[in-house]
Order: sequence, then C-alpha cells, then structure tokens
Amino acid sequence: MHSLGDHLGQTLKQLRNDRSWSLDRAAQACGVSKAMLGQIERGESSPTLATLWKIADGFKVSLSAFIAAPPDALDVRHAEQLRQRPTSDDMLVAPLFPFDPQYGFELFELTLPAGYQRLSEPHQAGVTEHVTVIRGVMELLVNGQWQTLREGAAVRFAADRPHGYRNSGGQPAVFHNLIWYPAP
Repeated sequence: MHSLGDHLGQTLKQLRNDRSWSLDRAAQACGVSKAMLGQIERGESSPTLATLWKIADGFKVSLSAFIAAPPDALDVRHAEQLRQRPTSDDMLVAPLFPFDPQYGFELFELTLPAGYQRLSEPHQAGVTEHVTVIRGVMELLVNGQWQTLREGAAVRFAADRPHGYRNSGGQPAVFHNLIWYPAP
C-alpha cells in the first residue's frame, strides 16, 4: 500500500507525463516552484493545502484527484475512515465523494481545528463551492467579508474569487464542502 505522499507524487508525475510537461512548464502553469514540484513528485515534501490547490488549478483537475480515487457507484463511505491530513496543514479532509466527471463535483467533510485559518486563492473560472456546517461554528470569507456560520447553516458562493475559512472558537468546526467544476 502506498502512502498519501507517494500517491500525490505519482499523480503529479502522471499528470505531467500525460501532458508532456517538463517541471519548468508545470511550475509556470501552477505558480509553484520547479524545486517544490520535484520534491512532491519524489515524496520528499508535503505541500500545504494552498499549494495543492495551485497545482490542481494549474493542471485543471480537482483537488481530490491528488488524495483519493473515485468510489464505486454503490460504495458506502464513512467520514471517520476517510479523514486524513493530506497536506502539511492541520485541517482534516475526508474525501466523501472524489471528483467524477459524470457528476462534475467532489464532496469533502472538512474539519477546522480551533484557531485555524486558511485563505484560498481563486480556483478555476466557474468553480462553485457549497458549504454546510455540520458541527460547531466557523467563519467564511466571501466577497471580502467574514460571515459567521453556525451548525446547520448552508451557503453557496463563487470560488473563482479569493475566499477563506477560519475557526476562531475553541472547538473543531466540521463542514461539508461540495465543489462543483464547470465542464471543460
């Protein structure tokens, strides 16, 4: 069984090979240094979530392409079995439904630890996020404004603009994030 770092590296290398891209070309497309891409491919470095998003956007693929294979049609998935730290960030990610082009979305359960904040650069044009708070209280940065979201709150927003997530409280905040990608 391969580690998550091995999977990240193999996926990155496969995407580059599929496109016949050099590390230099990939670095230009992703806005991530050639050295960092090489370290990720070799399993020598664990990227931050922001870096992994840049790579996914640069290759025009979903985030889940780097952390999980698409499930079978009748695959029952349990968040507690899928929860992981796919990057060097403290946020926990459970890829409930990795991206499948047939549906055009991926669904994550995300856990923000107490005091955690992540600012996200814009994703690909047309990408939309749907956030539903499952447990706790979190804040969402949309259109330059932080909005407090409590358990049961749901919001949809254009993720092709800067946005962010934070947990200013003392307990973890858990939410579902459905990310929809427009057809290429």
